[in-house]
Amino acid sequence: MPLTRQDDLFQVRRHGQAVCQALELGEAGRVRLVTLASEAGAELLGSAGLSAEFVRTAGQPHRVAVRFRWKGERAPSHDLLTASHRLLDLCVDDRGCLLLGQDLTTPLTADEAARRVDAELAGLRGPDMSEELRRQNSQLLQALQDERARYEELERLNKELDETNAGVMALYSELSGELEETNRGVVALYADLEDKSRRLRLASAAKTRFWANVSHELRTPVNAVIALAQLLLDEGADPLTDEQHQQVSLIAGAGHTLLALVEELLDTAKAESGRLEPQLVPVDLRTVLHQLRGTLASAAAEDVTLDIADTAFPGPFTTDEVMLTRVLRNVLFNSLKFTASGTVRLTVEAEERAAGPWAVLTVTDTGVGIPEDEVEQVFEEFYQVRGAHQRHVSGTGLGLPYARKLTELLGGRLTLTSALGRGTEVTVELPAAPVPPGPGTLPKEPLLRGVVIVDDDDPVFLRTLRPTLDRLAETTTEVTRSVEALRTIRTTLPDAVLVDLAMPSPDGYQVLQQISAVPSLEQVPVVVLTSMGVSDLDRDRLGRARAVLSKTHLTAERLAEALGLVAGAAGPADAQDTKEVPLP
Repeated sequence: MPLTRQDDLFQVRRHGQAVCQALELGEAGRVRLVTLASEAGAELLGSAGLSAEFVRTAGQPHRVAVRFRWKGERAPSHDLLTASHRLLDLCVDDRGCLLLGQDLTTPLTADEAARRVDAELAGLRGPDMSEELRRQNSQLLQALQDERARYEELERLNKELDETNAGVMALYSELSGELEETNRGVVALYADLEDKSRRLRLASAAKTRFWANVSHELRTPVNAVIALAQLLLDEGADPLTDEQHQQVSLIAGAGHTLLALVEELLDTAKAESGRLEPQLVPVDLRTVLHQLRGTLASAAAEDVTLDIADTAFPGPFTTDEVMLTRVLRNVLFNSLKFTASGTVRLTVEAEERAAGPWAVLTVTDTGVGIPEDEVEQVFEEFYQVRGAHQRHVSGTGLGLPYARKLTELLGGRLTLTSALGRGTEVTVELPAAPVPPGPGTLPKEPLLRGVVIVDDDDPVFLRTLRPTLDRLAETTTEVTRSVEALRTIRTTLPDAVLVDLAMPSPDGYQVLQQISAVPSLEQVPVVVLTSMGVSDLDRDRLGRARAVLSKTHLTAERLAEALGLVAGAAGPADAQDTKEVPLP
């Protein structure tokens, strides 16, 4: 189609509409292609050799296009090319040739396409300007309405977006305010927690000091009661009547019970603060069970049978004997308290595990049992299961928590299963270890035949210690005031010194420091005698003390070992190597 005048542009639009309709190009695509083709023809009108050609490609994608050709330097405007690139699927400007096209959605064969286009073009009549204008105006009006609808939709979306943004900002502001308020609360709570933590640390430190002081204050009189009772019951003491012997035995038994209760209370506090340390030694499990059998036989009710296995552990077994005894005694005594009839049984089994041999001690009873929802609560300190049985039994609620803590300190675990009315089963699992060489025995003839100085202000303890020292020393000098201790030691130059830590000023630590400062006393063995536990000691102030012995469980054998009188034990020449004898 040559384009030389305005009427030719009308033919471009008219024939373009027919071709696009024949090839089933959609309304929107048809309007865009025909309108831009008309605009391009109008801009290029007047160019030499200007012509328009409608073409169809059958490749991928299928496409209808109009190609303008002309001669000369004229070119379509930048705005036209920009609009064509944005609205059409194809726009190619190649100096003297402009190709504008739209993709077809319905693929047609070449014959079918040619037939439809021929039929559509054959139906065109002569130019009817008014009809064509009305049709174009209708198309433009429809395009404007569509554009307005899109604009209104865009306005609506923008408005919704603005409202959403406003809501988001309001929510953000509200959340920011709440977060800031929460942060202020957290900061205040953190400060409050810090203050309470500081107070708890101070209270814990005060409690630690209290337990350190009460340890000595409680144990000293109890030890005195036990020691005096033992002196009265000793075979070498004046004979007692049967009634007196029974009464003194009751005093001794009550003293031991009180001492055990005091030590359990103290050990519970030490375990909480991490200051309770087990002293691992070779243990004869059969002996421990025999002692428990004798100790707890009287605690069983008339209709209750106490069955403790008479079993030795098949192999070496190392643990803290005192802790193990307390664990089993607490568990067994607890079962005996809550069993009115039937059996309380302790069995022992050895298990080989990946970490080595373990001892599994199981206590079962036929008692009242524990509700399933309270099984774990019984391990809370001072907790007691409510029930009618409380009218007949008493306790502090420390037995099971104390037993579990001691078991964990020994590297094992304590578990409990029970049901109301069906009894209770407690399992204590403990690791075993190779047995270290055992201590020596006290020789029949004492090796030390010299002078021993004792610095202690407790007359009851001194009285109970004298028979032991009579077997180990030729001469014993007792000093009850520490201010005189060093002068006596310098003057006498003894073969051994025994020092109590809890003395009036200067205390035992200061005496040890003074002894360490005298070169001439360098070879004199110094042994500490105390009612305090190992964890309560200030190890840095023990100087060159070669041993620390507990007054509560002091024996001639232990004292002889500490003084180097036993074969294989350290002698005076080894006095600088401090050896700590384990405290029970």
